[in-house]
Amino acid sequence: MPKQAGVFELVLPPRSPNVPAYRWLCESLRGEILGGRLRAAMRLPSTRDLAVQYGLARGTIVNAFEQLKSEGYLDGSVGSGTYVSRVLPEKLLHVASGQATKAALQRDRQPVVSDYGRRAKLFSGYENRPIRAFRANLPALDLFPMTLWTKITMRCLRRISTRQLIGCDPLGYRPLRHAIAEYLSVSRGVRCVPEQVAVVSGVQEALDLAARLLLRPGDHVCVENPGYPGAALAFQSFGAKILAAGVDEQGIKLPQLHSQKVRLIYVTPGHQFPLGTTMSLGRRLQLLEWAKKSHAMIFEDDYDSEYRYSGRPIPALQGLDESELVLYAGSFSKVLFPALRLGYVVVPAGLVHHFEAALSLTVRHVPLLEQLVLADFMMEGHFARHVRRMREVYAERLSALLEETRLRLSGLLEISPVEAGLQTAGWLRRGIGAESAAVAAAKRNVDVTPLNRYSHGTLAREGLQLGFAALDVKEIRRGVNELARALAAA
Repeated sequence: MPKQAGVFELVLPPRSPNVPAYRWLCESLRGEILGGRLRAAMRLPSTRDLAVQYGLARGTIVNAFEQLKSEGYLDGSVGSGTYVSRVLPEKLLHVASGQATKAALQRDRQPVVSDYGRRAKLFSGYENRPIRAFRANLPALDLFPMTLWTKITMRCLRRISTRQLIGCDPLGYRPLRHAIAEYLSVSRGVRCVPEQVAVVSGVQEALDLAARLLLRPGDHVCVENPGYPGAALAFQSFGAKILAAGVDEQGIKLPQLHSQKVRLIYVTPGHQFPLGTTMSLGRRLQLLEWAKKSHAMIFEDDYDSEYRYSGRPIPALQGLDESELVLYAGSFSKVLFPALRLGYVVVPAGLVHHFEAALSLTVRHVPLLEQLVLADFMMEGHFARHVRRMREVYAERLSALLEETRLRLSGLLEISPVEAGLQTAGWLRRGIGAESAAVAAAKRNVDVTPLNRYSHGTLAREGLQLGFAALDVKEIRRGVNELARALAAA
């Protein structure tokens, strides 16, 4: 016989001094059942436990239970426990309906919320649906070394100390911050010391922190167009005015910044989202010089540039910054797996205290166990090996995508040259609408995202975003074949 779960203490409404205990108990339990807090088949505490909890005679509890059983609210017998009835008497349903009407009226009275509450918009995350061609922004989850990760997790659990059970600094677990700083210095050309690294739940939290600490309502923030929608939503929620600057083959177009007083610029220079281009070295230097003269800060989102397949490595924008104008953020969700809510932000020295204070007042720190595991994963060399292996796998998958589209989508879809990342973009032939193409592709079990969904306004040309990293070569070929049929029909 399966072991039953323990029963929690039952919290009932306070008892008025002039109400007899028996009547108070009956009315309270009846009201909790009708209100839906005590649900059908829920087990109640024993009469002995309730008597001790409320300082009542056990006979009072027994009599109240028997009364409610006779009315049809409760079921049970000696030795089996007492439960809320699975089927309530028909007369109770009318009472419950009245309670539901009252609850609906209460829901119509909307609570007063702040300006932030009114401005905040839901930003959907990863959808838990099958991975198929050409779902973007996902790594090859089936190739992640989960057995190794589990082994390290169990080891960390076995050796965890009482001090670690208390928690860690708001900026994160120190050994992990050291490992991140070393990795970024060597692999991304970032200038930082561990004291500048804050461990956060991901780039989205880093954006929220930057908005809290750097922006006032009415400030202008410049974003790429098309660009990552989560950034604009984060800034708008704090009352910022969004300026959308176009993107060319070298990166964000600087002339579009000159006419406005910009407080913050958000860019993805390593692998522009969603077009996939890499910001040129010359454009990076121009952007830094413009920000310095304009007293603007730059938020650099380096979300997936670990995976570079061609061209000379270009250091992070932050690594070129001589004036401490750049906040550099990244995440492990694209490199390892999305459910691992760990990322980082490298903060200019003058802002470290402010970020630490903000984190201490909100999340306190991200979950420590995941930080312990990731620190060991990095320090033992597993992270570097995984990145090298995945770079080879993704390069092969990108090559397959380019070859298949050249053979089967010529004249229908022109894939943009891409040097890094997990996805690319394709430009549709004139006359084919991106939204209609996405609908036609979905009917053939192919996921593509119209680029205009990432745009402020209308794009000059219709295009699609295509992911390739999470797909094996067989699925890429199937996806191209089905997409070709969908586009030909469109």
